[in-house]
Amino acid sequence: MGVFKDILTSDESLFKNSVALDYDFMPKVVPFREQQQRHIASCIKPLFSKLNGRNIFVYGKPGIGKTVATKHLLEEIEQETDEIIPIYVNCWQNNTTFKIYGKICEVLGYSLTHNKKSEELFRIIKNIANKKSAVFVFDEADKIEDFDFLYSILEEVYRKSVILITNNKEWLLEIEPRIKSRLNPDTVEFQQYNEQETYEILKQRSSYAFSPDVWENNAFEHIAKKTYELGDIRTGLHLLRESAMIAESKSLRNVTLEHAKEALVKLDEFSIKKSTDLEDDTRFILNVVKSNQDKKIGDLFKVYSEQGGKSGYKTFQRKIAKLEQNSFIEVKKTEGGLEGNTSIISYKKPEKKLTDF
Repeated sequence: MGVFKDILTSDESLFKNSVALDYDFMPKVVPFREQQQRHIASCIKPLFSKLNGRNIFVYGKPGIGKTVATKHLLEEIEQETDEIIPIYVNCWQNNTTFKIYGKICEVLGYSLTHNKKSEELFRIIKNIANKKSAVFVFDEADKIEDFDFLYSILEEVYRKSVILITNNKEWLLEIEPRIKSRLNPDTVEFQQYNEQETYEILKQRSSYAFSPDVWENNAFEHIAKKTYELGDIRTGLHLLRESAMIAESKSLRNVTLEHAKEALVKLDEFSIKKSTDLEDDTRFILNVVKSNQDKKIGDLFKVYSEQGGKSGYKTFQRKIAKLEQNSFIEVKKTEGGLEGNTSIISYKKPEKKLTDF
């Protein structure tokens, strides 16, 4: 039986709970984010005394725990009291006032939204929220197309904390003065995990996800090192899952260094696909950049508008910033000169493979 001890049978799996590798999975503890969570919690705390809370602007690079840490606090609120309503909205899917109101109504358990206008939906939200207190979390806030909903919440919901989460530190500067003055948020920065923290986070998730002794040490360490270099825990979780699936497809009981390296090769393909996941207008802007290399942002906006683009200049700027954050384009700031400060935009070809790190 010596040859067969390393081979999985048809009813065995390396995975104990593969859901633990989903980025939105809620571990019992969010490691290395205690300081940020305490700051956010201090802003929400007045709501427990039926006072108005403070608003918070949360920022930091993708894949470093902003969403998970904030959702953990919402879960704690839900367990602690019925007098504070936790409301989470992902603005990638819900990027207009009407869509955001529809999502909030869904969270509040109000389903009769058909054929109602934005104003009617907000009256419903206000009437429910003002009977208690509320924490509004708007994740991926840089995707928001208009801010009427935010103005209304800040003006007409009595006791609340509003939390805006984004990758882009500069995004707050683009908000209209009438909203910014009412928002007046505390700022909470989530910095990138260091190498040891990255290792510990992946170790925690793997303990939830895999049966004991599945991973060979050098394979796990290779994945952890690459994850730290890439600076995105989501990538590490994907690599853990992919490596184990490769091993399992070969009916093996252990994930080896070779499986980890094979997963990294596949990650190149996974990353390149991302442009197809962009919303239509953002993908349109990317195509404009591809066809108009090294142009000033104002000139690009003119081309975009001439070719049928519908977004205003500020929205166009936000989408350019998002494309830069996701490494689709490169933005070079130029200062001085006859035309003052401007940005030169160029398409960033996916030349370097992740396995070359």
